[in-house]
Amino acid sequence: MEVLWYILIAIVLAVFFILDGYDFGTGIIHLFLAKTEKDKEVIAKSAGLFWDSNEVWLVAAGGMLFMAFPTFYASVFSGFYLPLILVLWLIIFRAIGLELRGQFKFQMWKDIWDKSFGVSSLLLALFFGIALGNIVRGVNLGGVDNGVSVHEGHYFFLPLWDGSFSPLTEHPGVIDWFTIIIGLISVVTLAIHGANWIILKTNSTINLKLKRVIFRLNIALAILTVFSLFVWQIVNPNSLDNFINKPYLIVFPIIYLTGLIGLFFIKKIKNDNHAFALSSLLIVGGITSSLASLFPVILPSVNDTHEPLTIYNTAASEYGLSVAMYWGIIGFILLFVYMIIQKRMMKGKIDHMDYGH
Repeated sequence: MEVLWYILIAIVLAVFFILDGYDFGTGIIHLFLAKTEKDKEVIAKSAGLFWDSNEVWLVAAGGMLFMAFPTFYASVFSGFYLPLILVLWLIIFRAIGLELRGQFKFQMWKDIWDKSFGVSSLLLALFFGIALGNIVRGVNLGGVDNGVSVHEGHYFFLPLWDGSFSPLTEHPGVIDWFTIIIGLISVVTLAIHGANWIILKTNSTINLKLKRVIFRLNIALAILTVFSLFVWQIVNPNSLDNFINKPYLIVFPIIYLTGLIGLFFIKKIKNDNHAFALSSLLIVGGITSSLASLFPVILPSVNDTHEPLTIYNTAASEYGLSVAMYWGIIGFILLFVYMIIQKRMMKGKIDHMDYGH
């Protein structure tokens, strides 16, 4: 039952980053490349019409974690308290940036909320990548200091950064040079995804330019991916053991590589849906590869005093998991029905759809 819930939560998270990921990427493109008011309006609209339904998947993932793995939920929501509060504020400012920019026609008003949308989207992409970096790097469970545990084995608390800015210290912070690298990969990946979404859903004047941008960003992503694999071996020398011991897990890196290689042909791709599918493969492959490298661990420990948190030592009781499954099925049905209805109502180009007025 634990494995089933783990898979379901992984699916929900992957769907969230595919759907809300293009909103983050749209904000990044909006911040740096949208110059005319017409482009700014239509690009903001391509995120604004969808952001609220997309974030339902994040709420669902949090609820499922609480139901299935309450110890893990309690651990990460206390240990990552500072970055979670920052993410909450960024989500708020991204939303109000989208919702308020069209309320008045004063240019200064629009500029303020455009920056709110763009900067918040950029930092959200960065922080979600940093979060993934913390998960694969591990944390100081129990707050061990010189071999002495300060807290319970599942508890930890991280400052935003440690003085050494190193992932190899006994007390790593949320931000270090390794998590920044993973954060940059997240920013580049979601910028590519957002650009593909803008091409797919709008007739923006920069659509042709965006294909060249995607190609260049894909080169940067390939370099960052190779570099991250090298530094990951420094941070965690056993990071590839699962792929060696269970060769079938190699399917997840292949999904990532399919998206990465495919996007090098972005200028030749005529069907915009195919390009969007390739950037979706990047997201799915990246998330699933990271989770597969850790399985069954869901939060490693950087000390030898406490065992890592796994799907087995953080799960609810069998009875709790089975009862939650019934409600989970109902929730999944509602989620998918909601998503299908919304996407069908908003299918095609959205340039002439009304939003924000």
